Amino acid sequence: MEDMQPRDIVGEGREYHWSYFDGTSRRLIVTNVETRFPTGELIVSQTDAQGIITMCNDAFVHMSGFSREQLLGTPHSILRHPDMPKAAFADLWNTVDEGTRWSGYVKNLRRDGGFYWVYATVIPKIRNGVVVGHTSVRREPSRDKVEELAAVYATMRAEEGRV
Repeated sequence: MEDMQPRDIVGEGREYHWSYFDGTSRRLIVTNVETRFPTGELIVSQTDAQGIITMCNDAFVHMSGFSREQLLGTPHSILRHPDMPKAAFADLWNTVDEGTRWSGYVKNLRRDGGFYWVYATVIPKIRNGVVVGHTSVRREPSRDKVEELAAVYATMRAEEGRV
């Protein structure tokens, strides 16, 4: 994944050097600019078993700020916001790798450095007893739950030593 570039950022941002589970890393520039989830829309994407995006709908392209070409073939973790605790994604992956559906609130990073919250449901695609990919459907989150979980996630990040 490519480093985020200052020319693409909207607003004042803070910079992170972010390391991913696969050993790759990149520069993130993160702002406090929120894009609200559009009422009545669904964001849909599919990945292979390694989390590489293989399909995404127009709502996903719009909300992420990336082009479809930038998203396809890229790890879904390109949207990983540094405010999300590692434990949240560990729970997601442990659950879907067991072949079970996972749901939860996620703060995603946009290409412009901003963010958006979703209520996500990730469904493993199983063929012959093996997880071969995932379908993710995101919908508008409850604002009360977003406020509650933003505080919970901050506590979890502090416990991880990343504030």
